[in-house]
Amino acid sequence: MFAMVFRRPGEPLIPTELPRPEPARGQVLVKVAACAVCRTDLHVVDGELPNPKLPLIPGHEIIGRVAAIGAGVEGFAIGDRIGIPWLGWTCGHCTYCRTGRENLCPEARFTGYTLDGGFAEYTVADARYCFPIDARYDDVSAAPLMCAGLIGYRALRMAGEAKRLGIYGFGAAGHIAAQVARYKGQELYAFTRPGDVEAQAFARRIAGGWVGASDETPPEQLDAAIIFAPVGALVPAALRAVAPGGVVVCGGIHMSDIPSFPYAWLWQERSLRSVANLTRQDGKEFLALAPKVPVVTETTRFPLKEANAALTALREGKLSGAAVLVPDAAS
Repeated sequence: MFAMVFRRPGEPLIPTELPRPEPARGQVLVKVAACAVCRTDLHVVDGELPNPKLPLIPGHEIIGRVAAIGAGVEGFAIGDRIGIPWLGWTCGHCTYCRTGRENLCPEARFTGYTLDGGFAEYTVADARYCFPIDARYDDVSAAPLMCAGLIGYRALRMAGEAKRLGIYGFGAAGHIAAQVARYKGQELYAFTRPGDVEAQAFARRIAGGWVGASDETPPEQLDAAIIFAPVGALVPAALRAVAPGGVVVCGGIHMSDIPSFPYAWLWQERSLRSVANLTRQDGKEFLALAPKVPVVTETTRFPLKEANAALTALREGKLSGAAVLVPDAAS
């Protein structure tokens, strides 16, 4: 099979021919139809996340069809269309797994990070961590739901029932979370990079309401804010924007250092929390909700062989929505 392989931090992915993997017990072999490119993929290849599996096939927003089934798999048949998310395996016996918090499992394994992912024509996955995909989504449109959508949904849950919700960073996760928030009747305030006219126009089209730069003060105090941009300086900015009792949720797996700020900005029972990974329950809930909203993903297609160009476009902020790799265009 053809794959784009990560070998060393800071180096481009390498086009490589590899043997097609075989599913072990409990696994399915999946012929990849589409794999979205996530900012977490950037953090992996740029060396900002420690100890990835090397060499590694990145990619964890995978849509494909079951091509073979390992022993012991139940619930899927050959030809079924499924999605493979970031969370690829948990131990099942630790305190976190036994209390509905498998996203915090200390032994968890992650697709496209500690397990090979979807920047390839085929991949294998633990069937217990895969999801059926609603037929109302085509392959490319469905791919961003598997991480940008799931993390956005979990971040919204962490933000609570905010009437006025701020979203800092309006990329793949932000534009999906905004649609769900609007469906729930929340009033949105979108923050983008200063001077980025295109990003502001995109946010205004998707979110409606107030749109401004991340260094601006919104016209009203927020009940909650979600930060999707990996910029630590946004934490004190968001804390200043939320009202007493408000919450600021950091939705990324990596963020630059948070600068010091006066305690007064946190006082009056404001809270700051992070989102880590996802649970399978998040996946079931969100994938049932998305077609009802309906969530519409904005995507830009790239052939699999152009994965480096897709990563560069994301790194440079040149995308609206999500880049999606299409393996069929690799040859």
